[in-house]
Amino acid sequence: MATKASTKADRKTHRAAQDQRTKKETASAAATPSRDALELLEEDHRKVEEMFDEFDELEDDDKRRGQLAKQICRELTVHSQIEEEIFYPRAREATKDDELIDEALVEHESVEHLIEEIEDMEPGEDLFGARIRVLEEMVKRHIQEEEEELFPELASAGMDVEAVGQELAKRKQELMAEMPE
Repeated sequence: MATKASTKADRKTHRAAQDQRTKKETASAAATPSRDALELLEEDHRKVEEMFDEFDELEDDDKRRGQLAKQICRELTVHSQIEEEIFYPRAREATKDDELIDEALVEHESVEHLIEEIEDMEPGEDLFGARIRVLEEMVKRHIQEEEEELFPELASAGMDVEAVGQELAKRKQELMAEMPE
C-alpha cells in the first residue's frame, strides 16, 4: 500500500508531466482558442488537485487555509455546474450510460452539500480540516471514475468533444465572472 508521501510524490510527477502538456496546449491555444471538453475538464481536475495538495501542506496558517478553501469551493462549484448543465446531458446522449451519469450526479450532490458546510465555517473551527480532506477524497474518487470510465467511453461514442468544449469554456467563463472572489 502506498504511503501518503509516495502518493503525493506520484501526483506531483503526474502534474509536472501534465503541466508540460498544458503549457504546450496553452501556447497552441493562443492560435486555437478552443479545447475539447475532456481537455478542459481534465485541466480543472489538475487545478483542484493542486489546490488540495497545497491545503494539505498548510498547517498553521488559518488565513491561507481559509482563502484556499474558498478557491477550492469556487472551482468545484463552477466545474460541477458546467458538467451538470452541459457535459452530462451530452455524455448521456452519446453513451446511453445512464448508470454512470446518474452516479456522477449523486456524487455532485454530496460534494455540493459538503461545500455548503465548508463555506459556513471558519478555518480554525473544529472539523474544518476534516471536511476539506473528506471533500478531497470524494473529489479525487469522482475524478478517477470520470477519467478512467466516462472519458474513454466518450472517446469511442463519437461525442463532438470540440463543440462541447466550446460550450463548457463559454459557460465556465460566465460563471466565474458571476462568482465572488
